[in-house]
Amino acid sequence: MRVFCKSLSAIGAALAAVLALPACAQDDAGFQAFLGQLRVQARAQGVSEATLNAVMPTLTLNQRVIDLDRKQPGNPASTAVPPFAPYRIAHVDAQRISRGRSAYQAQRWRLKKIEEETGVPESIMVAIWGNETNYGVVMGGFDLPRALASLAYEGRRRDLFTDEFIGSLKMIDRGVPRAKLVGSWAGATGGPQFLPSVYNRLARDGDGDGRADIWTSDADTLASIGNYFTNAGWRPGQPWGFAVNVPAGFDRSQIVNRTLSPRCPRVFQRHSGWKTMAEWRALGVAPQTRAWPRDSVLATLIEPDGPGDTAYLLTGNYRVILDYNCSNFYALSVGLLSDAVSQ
Repeated sequence: MRVFCKSLSAIGAALAAVLALPACAQDDAGFQAFLGQLRVQARAQGVSEATLNAVMPTLTLNQRVIDLDRKQPGNPASTAVPPFAPYRIAHVDAQRISRGRSAYQAQRWRLKKIEEETGVPESIMVAIWGNETNYGVVMGGFDLPRALASLAYEGRRRDLFTDEFIGSLKMIDRGVPRAKLVGSWAGATGGPQFLPSVYNRLARDGDGDGRADIWTSDADTLASIGNYFTNAGWRPGQPWGFAVNVPAGFDRSQIVNRTLSPRCPRVFQRHSGWKTMAEWRALGVAPQTRAWPRDSVLATLIEPDGPGDTAYLLTGNYRVILDYNCSNFYALSVGLLSDAVSQ
């Protein structure tokens, strides 16, 4: 009991010393103490002492990433959803389409092979690449271990960022050079903008050199995107979706989605219930530019700009795109960019 009381006294003294410091120094002191916890957790998950000794002493608190995380919108249910059209114009613009077509043609020999192996369309892989990093041009400049450790310390999503921080250390153990671990403030890295946990599970060597280099190898980037989509359940031979016209006077009460999704509920609330293509056709819905897929293919309807504007029928493959980034605007933009670059 005496030892326990002594420990409490020591902890109390240390805490008092920290609280006596200015706020910035408190954060730095608290962060360094937190790094000790991260080291223990990382070691327990098999991270080598060599990597721990090389990385942990270099880390300092990055207040910038904490500020950026705190500025993220909370998306309360009462917030009105903005129109899709401005987002589409900004993300499926002439420059991105032109660059995408150039990348598509330059990589056709690789893309064809990946599509044969995975069933994921070449143009979908290119569109993800274009949306994430403008075809490898903009990949972020934040030091991943430092950013992720800082976000874990902040605590709002501690479990997530702790796991991703340890994942970044495991990448180093796998042979990824420390200098390559840069990316977005939230920890996404490389051409596909994979989080460390995703890299460790799904990154692939596409050029046969024995490494999954998603930072400088276009082949590895595209093979990794294809593998991600295969793992997420892409169905070969089905479109992601397509633009349709909904007839005037359409009774939307007959297509209400009565299923509540546990994941990204606000995203899926905007979708109708599922019907076959034959059922949608019978309801008077009509494709704008393409032929109908086979009658048995299931799809939901979304009207991102409201009744009277372009609507989209979305297959199960659209939900695979949502697995990459759970945003209707993002997924629609990927699909539309994919269609554009393949023309």
